[in-house]
Amino acid sequence: MAKLQEYTSSSHNFEECMKCTVCTAYCPVLQVNPLYPGPKQAGPDGERLRLKDPYFFNYALKYCLNCKRCEVACPSGVDVADLIQSARIKYEKQPPKLRDVMLANTDFMGTMARPFAPIVNGVTGLGVTKQALDWTLAIDRHRTFPKYSARSFEGWLKRRRKEQAAFPEQVAYFHGCYVNYNYPQLGKDLVKVLNALGVGVQLLEKEKCCGIALITNGLSKQATKQATHNVEVLKKAVVDAGLKVITTSSTCTLTLRDEYPNLLGVDNSEVRDAIQMAVRFIFEKLEKGATLKFKADYHKKVAYHVPCHMEKLGWGVFTEKLLRMIPGVEFTLLESACCGIAGTYGFKKENYESSQAIGAALFEQIKNVNPDVVACDCETCKWQIEMSTGYTVMNPISILAEAIE
Repeated sequence: MAKLQEYTSSSHNFEECMKCTVCTAYCPVLQVNPLYPGPKQAGPDGERLRLKDPYFFNYALKYCLNCKRCEVACPSGVDVADLIQSARIKYEKQPPKLRDVMLANTDFMGTMARPFAPIVNGVTGLGVTKQALDWTLAIDRHRTFPKYSARSFEGWLKRRRKEQAAFPEQVAYFHGCYVNYNYPQLGKDLVKVLNALGVGVQLLEKEKCCGIALITNGLSKQATKQATHNVEVLKKAVVDAGLKVITTSSTCTLTLRDEYPNLLGVDNSEVRDAIQMAVRFIFEKLEKGATLKFKADYHKKVAYHVPCHMEKLGWGVFTEKLLRMIPGVEFTLLESACCGIAGTYGFKKENYESSQAIGAALFEQIKNVNPDVVACDCETCKWQIEMSTGYTVMNPISILAEAIE
């Protein structure tokens, strides 16, 4: 019995698969890339073979987006995507390319780029640079790079530490790489909204990148090291200080809560339930009687794209309800669809065509709605949608901050 329990738990409940192929129908990759075997074959079916002999590991598993749509669709609750990613961690022998290491190490790249942000942004936007990266590193020349900020969010909030400490209620903020290195304004918007609710915002002590890009690019040992560090940092906030941890990125949230134990074997049980998306935290405060004063003349047509990882969390409803609360917002909920970028996946030359094909239906939806802005809780979805449609994408927190007095 002990061996059976060990066998099942280490294999992400693949025996629960009843071969209904619903995951296959919902897989966005399988519809555009014939090289990918599909989630059922790559996940539970393949796991049965891999456990007998690692020879059966298929390198085509690299085409999995890790979007989790297969898991959302599965009626039996099988961890299909986790099976696939775990197989890659355990059996893949090909070392990551230099490109993959560069794309995955967001803290390092952000730290190096930030002091020279105007120069870096200018150079990476040049056609000749994109062509050079295409030839040398196989980063597709059509891809638009996110801009870096010359000033970090951490530096901005540190200068306001005393001001934030004066609020009666406190939360810790896991800001992630995007807010710190690329778009500090999102963090500032969160501070504005939470302060309006009487909540002060604290930095976590020396947080590192959540590590999702490391996981998907074959750097699981480094990801495990960073995950272990982050859990200890989170414990200081949650266990020692009794704070909730607020996030603004759906992917960071899913990684901190679920990928750490499920893929890396890092125990986060002491902090997991305290990690919460800001939209949920704010909505629940408003439901309990807190109030925000909205601008009387605010008007905006908003189309909301629920990111795949937000669907996996099951928290898109909080963003929807929060945006519907804003007077003057004309709200449209877009049909469920994957944008196709999947973090670093869509930057790679071999994936670019599939990435754009996956997102085509979503891009068409957005153009048909013709909103003033697209709302989305994921930064990489923002990059993909803005590049592919020309529409501005804002985090729901930024829309909320813009709408309040």
